[in-house]
Amino acid sequence: MAIEIRGMAPLLYVFDMRASLHFYRDKLGFDLVGTDNNPRGDFDWVLLRLHGTELMLQAQYDSGKHPLVPDPSRTESHGDTELYFSCPDVDATHEFLRAQGVEAEKPFVTHYGFKRFSLEDPDGYRLCFHWRAS
Repeated sequence: MAIEIRGMAPLLYVFDMRASLHFYRDKLGFDLVGTDNNPRGDFDWVLLRLHGTELMLQAQYDSGKHPLVPDPSRTESHGDTELYFSCPDVDATHEFLRAQGVEAEKPFVTHYGFKRFSLEDPDGYRLCFHWRAS
């Protein structure tokens, strides 16, 4: 018998939680559904959800230990991480995100038959929106 899995929620470490929340919530449309209930009002951890897809963000630094600029050794591998979002209408999603001011490559059809486009979040993680081409 195989194990039962009902979803997945990747955890991304982010340098600036406010910038990341603005990007994922205000530009991409994710809902904020859970936090660490930080009494300061700033969050160190959040759970986001969009149409059943979940994503967690975790602040890279503890409160009071946040440097002014990111440490390259903590972010250099972010470009090696790419999250793929199943997206039935790639073109409409691209247009929506561009209207939100999000920079993204133009959609194209891959050699393996998927239409897709990618972009980077504020921390340099790659996000790909894709769906099988008709």
